[in-house]
Amino acid sequence: MNSFADQLTESVKEERKEHRMNRWTRAQNRNDQVMRWIFIGSASLVAFIIFSVIVFVGWQGVKTFSGVTPVEFFFSTEWTPSENKFGAFSFLYSTLLLTFLSVLLSVPLALSGAVFMAKIAPKWVREVLRPATDLFVGIPSVVYGLIGLTVIVPFLGKFNEGFGYGILPAAIILAIMILPTILSISEDAIRALPGRLEEASLALGATRWQTIWRVLIPAARPGILTGIILGMGRAIGETMAVFMVIGNSPQMPDSLLSSATVLTTAIVKDMGNTHYGSTWNNALFLMALVLLLISLAMILIIRIVAKRSEVK
Repeated sequence: MNSFADQLTESVKEERKEHRMNRWTRAQNRNDQVMRWIFIGSASLVAFIIFSVIVFVGWQGVKTFSGVTPVEFFFSTEWTPSENKFGAFSFLYSTLLLTFLSVLLSVPLALSGAVFMAKIAPKWVREVLRPATDLFVGIPSVVYGLIGLTVIVPFLGKFNEGFGYGILPAAIILAIMILPTILSISEDAIRALPGRLEEASLALGATRWQTIWRVLIPAARPGILTGIILGMGRAIGETMAVFMVIGNSPQMPDSLLSSATVLTTAIVKDMGNTHYGSTWNNALFLMALVLLLISLAMILIIRIVAKRSEVK
């Protein structure tokens, strides 16, 4: 009897335990389903917001062509809203030139700093330099613009008859602003490489610098390109710092120290002077759409290059 009672008790305990486990499993499955739908809803909401912004900006921008031809807008350099002339080619040209020049100035310094902190600097040096580098990301853009206005512009003015505004000071400021982003991501990409790559290169007789230049940097190319993408995104969308040092003249720049206007500064400068729905206002929306498309095109091109690099 005692043996049967013990078996019955054990059986009841097992059933209760199994029941609790099933109930816990069902609760976990419900929680997983709830979180899954929350994530799907959040992702869908973000996609809907981005899509709505693009559609709204594009819809307003396309209305420009009711008063201005596409050829005039994209290929004319004459921007005189009072005479109903809206040629934005000079803004587009200045934007591309400024972005290219800022990346050209920033990438060599950022890549050199990334290699130094990842493979050359002692640990204590990296622990000092990395937080100091990240600190630059949090500095407001107006502070960079103020430094450029009070230091860089007067300095460049000494070489240009007292006039230091233009694309060059704006490119210098943007190069400093995007440098921490490119440096940090590039360093992480280099440090994430497996140690066997460096060991194999050194074992084959390569020097330290040959290993860095011919093995580590090509292997980390996708990560480095990602950093450049993010840096370009900030450079092409920056407004306030550029607005303070570029001069803001709606003309084609004939030199790096001639006053110019880019798409972002043109939008900021003129938006407060327009009436919603007017041709002038619609032209600014079209410039914003062009800015979005340029950013998207750059991201797609560089991602394709990064993907090919990964395959190799």
